[in-house]
Amino acid sequence: MNILLVEDDAPLAMGIEYTLKKQGFSVTIAKNIKEAHAFFNAEINLILLDVTLPDGNGYDFCKNIRLTSDVPIIFMTALDDEPNVVFGLDIGGDDYITKPVRTSELVSRINALMRRQKNSLGGVGTTSITSGNIVVEPLKCKVSVNGEEVYLTAVEYKLLLLLIENKGKVLNRNTIIEKLWDIDGNFVDYNTLNVYMKRLREKIETDAYKHIETIRGIGYMWKNEVVEP
Repeated sequence: MNILLVEDDAPLAMGIEYTLKKQGFSVTIAKNIKEAHAFFNAEINLILLDVTLPDGNGYDFCKNIRLTSDVPIIFMTALDDEPNVVFGLDIGGDDYITKPVRTSELVSRINALMRRQKNSLGGVGTTSITSGNIVVEPLKCKVSVNGEEVYLTAVEYKLLLLLIENKGKVLNRNTIIEKLWDIDGNFVDYNTLNVYMKRLREKIETDAYKHIETIRGIGYMWKNEVVEP
């Protein structure tokens, strides 16, 4: 597995590289945005991304990457206040870990994120699923709304499948978090789930189609009919 580590703190980058290589990962270090763009390619499986960098910020790099790629991105920064965390997730980050970095936690988050990525690519055992104006092609990991393909992150895609597979059933928040992350619940919270749900709704819902119903105080439900061939 190839990881692009974007970090300008050389001692920290070397320490993370050492730990990850011991776990069997291949690590490429970029110390600024320019190098990150130069080193990023289709062989990169995951990006560890600092926010404050000498020639720009990680948020802009993330938004640029999200124009063409769904590669998993974990923000790794000292900016641990809620607005920064929410913003990082909202623009396409898959996870957010604060400094000082605990290497054991970092490795756990990387492994958990890649498990989710692998599971989401597997999808469910059918060629296509239709619900209102949405068509999901699990074998291609493709989602279309009104005939136009839309980009979903690995977590958003997993969330969509989870809701569709439980059409008509109310899923409480704890159940959704357990299904999505499959790791210690302390790594996520309700605010994070709210961000993912908001992002998913913005991408798949229109004035004519409101697929996800919020059940106040409980959770969420996919309310439209689901058709599988």
